[in-house]
This record gives sequence, structure tokens and C-alpha cells, in this order.
Amino acid sequence: MYPYKDALNIIKTFEGFNEKAYPDPETGSEPYTIGYGTQFYPDGSAVKQGHLCTKKKALEYVLKEINIIAHELKSLNIGIDNDMEQALISFIHSIGWESFLYSSLIDLIEREEYVGAAETMQQWIYDNQHRVIGGLVERRRKEARLFMNSVNSSAWNSTEILLKAFRNYSAAPHEVRAIRTLETNISPYVLSEFANNFDLDNDSVYREFSTEDLKTIYKCWD
Repeated sequence: MYPYKDALNIIKTFEGFNEKAYPDPETGSEPYTIGYGTQFYPDGSAVKQGHLCTKKKALEYVLKEINIIAHELKSLNIGIDNDMEQALISFIHSIGWESFLYSSLIDLIEREEYVGAAETMQQWIYDNQHRVIGGLVERRRKEARLFMNSVNSSAWNSTEILLKAFRNYSAAPHEVRAIRTLETNISPYVLSEFANNFDLDNDSVYREFSTEDLKTIYKCWD
């Protein structure tokens, strides 16, 4: 089985197929892009204005690019699994290898701060004028989800996550962003049910419980 199927699917979905080379939206000229996001052919030559390609050729190009990125990632020896690797392949295909190397992602991954790495990936959604590129928002979400897909379950134990978030919340910017991200991915009906079950109108109910008490209560519900 092809080991980078998920990365390929994300790239093809969000790049789309372009038979004719098109200019960079920022410069109006170079670099030109063709196929599924290809800017350089396998021989190293740049895509030029007026170039055309078939879907078959476009697939050949992107598969070659994926293999190159995968090889470079392996050379970093940063201890990632296949899901993480595939997420980073798509991410790097989008932002470029040099941008990835100079980002904070490698340090975060080496420190096994996977949540922080996934959050950082989702910040790469802006153009050079600091405007949000709409298509990148969902692409980054998919890449981040894939990146976290097989992280050790103990790192994402729901009990620990919720309890720590509730007790340590201080309205810091990163906490607000995290809540907004969670809000966009949860049905409003689920949130409403949670509010009712948690009895948010009575904010004194759980104030006197310790962390261990809350863990015990949560496990009884689980």
C-alpha cells in the first residue's frame, strides 16, 4: 500500500488540477504553478508561463515531490510516525521546505510538544499581506488532525485535557484561540447539552471539588 495516500489526497484536494501553468497570485508572474501544485519539474527546471500538462503527468510530478519531501523528513530523524509524516508532507508541499526548516515546528516536535506543533501548523494561513487565504484554513485543519491522529492516547486523555483546561483557564490569547477552534468543530446542540448537564447557570456547584474529586466524578460518567 502506498504509504503517503493521505498526504496525496490532501494535496490533490486543495491544490486542484490545473492543466495550464498559472502565475503566483502575489507577484502576477513567477513562480508559475501547474498540475497539483508543481512549481519545479523532476529535472529541476521551473514551470513557465504557457506550459501545459495532463493529469497523468501532474500525478507523476506530485508523487516525485512527495518522495523528495519524505526523504528529507527522514533525514531530520525527528521521531515522527506515518500520520505525522504525511501531515508534514502536505504542509511542506504547501509552504516550502525552507519555510518549514525556519519555523518552530521542528523544535516543538523534537520536544514532543505535539499539541503545540498542530496549533502552529494551523497558523500558516496568511498571504504576504497578512490576509487569510480561505482555502488554507480547512487544509491546515486536515493536516493538523492527521498529525495528531496516532499520538499516544495518554497525551490526549479527555479527562486530563478538560480538567486542566477548566482549572487553568486565564483568558490568555492562545487559550481563547483554542476554545474558538474547538467551538467551530463542535455541534451547537452538543454544546447546549453540555451546558445543561454541567449546570452552567449554577457556577458554585463544583467549586469546592479537588482535581482528584473531579477525576473520580468524570470516570463515573465515562
